[in-house]
Amino acid sequence: MNTTKPQPKRGTPDFQLLIMTLLLVGFGLIMVFSSSSSLTVFNEKFNNDPLYFTKRQAAFAVLGTFVMFVAMNINYKKYKKLFLPVFFLTLILLILVVMLGKTTNGAVSWFQLGSLGIQPTELAKIATIVYLSALITKKGERIRQWKGGFFPVLIIVGIVAGLIMLQPDLGSCFILVATCGLLIYAGGANLKHILGCISLVALGLVLTLGVGSLFNSDDTPEQASKNYKVGRIEAFLDPFKDESSTGYNLVQSLIAIGQGGVTGAGFGESVQKLHYLPNPYNDFIFSVIGEEFGFIGTALFLLFYLYFIIRGIIVSLRCSDPFGTLTGVGIMGLIAIQAFINIGGVTNTIPITGVTLPFISYGGSSLLVMMLSMGIVLSISRDSNRPAKQEQVKSVIKKDYRTAR
Repeated sequence: MNTTKPQPKRGTPDFQLLIMTLLLVGFGLIMVFSSSSSLTVFNEKFNNDPLYFTKRQAAFAVLGTFVMFVAMNINYKKYKKLFLPVFFLTLILLILVVMLGKTTNGAVSWFQLGSLGIQPTELAKIATIVYLSALITKKGERIRQWKGGFFPVLIIVGIVAGLIMLQPDLGSCFILVATCGLLIYAGGANLKHILGCISLVALGLVLTLGVGSLFNSDDTPEQASKNYKVGRIEAFLDPFKDESSTGYNLVQSLIAIGQGGVTGAGFGESVQKLHYLPNPYNDFIFSVIGEEFGFIGTALFLLFYLYFIIRGIIVSLRCSDPFGTLTGVGIMGLIAIQAFINIGGVTNTIPITGVTLPFISYGGSSLLVMMLSMGIVLSISRDSNRPAKQEQVKSVIKKDYRTAR
């Protein structure tokens, strides 16, 4: 006699979230083409190919779509069983990239495999979210305790953040810490513990920048420009003070957004992307969006992005499993925080940190990991769309309606 308990049927993925993810990736491809084609067509380094970056991004988009559909069809509970080996693999990669990685813009953040670059920090973000979600779920109410709950979680975050800062990559480190803080708060940690840690981190950052500025106060402009952390703070406070050096990137970004006006210059008509705006297809792609589509187009894009994030959070909150809820909220929080830091930096809302705009900026590692993350969220969405669960919700609604009558 077979006594095996039948497994409940899985529901369908959230259709809205799936379509919005694909639309964001598609819009990103369009903007990568618009922002890069005029640069590569006259550059022998890129084979005078106007589609040089677009084809590479498209290849990762296709691969990412495949990875997303695979992850979407794997029960999200299986990720809970794999969190430990994946997390330790991520730690090893973060150590190896500091020792053997390629130096780009003063940071050792990449493994170079032929013409492709792999950034372990991107994988570290999602691996840490899954690890913390499993750990917090296991601890339950103990997360409110300092010694047996909050402190071990804090150590994990500190180790990953420390390895990222060895590169050094301040932007990614801040994104990771902020996302983990959101995840820990959503997991029910004591607010006093969280605020205390935030205060210590802020104090450490201020002291570090303050001491660095003190020791470089008598340097020449050329020497001072090497201290990029202090330079970015100075540019944030007054980008026009040194337009040719520390404030150059931000000034060009603000000019691009300002030239967009209300309706924009039109698709492909950006002027600032023509050797004025640095990395227009990467860190400053939002500036190109602002110039080509203007206030109206940019507002519509931001509203779409906001609804996408809210939809992902709602889907996660509907999950009956705390691990699924925390993982989904952590992933959507990661996307929201990284988008805010990118857009905030190029609009002078916050200091520039040099991070990509999720799904939009050029970057294979970032796009691949983001689409993997959305595959996990879509897998989580299938929990609330189970046929049995939907029938249960309908019966409760009918019961309440009859009682009200």
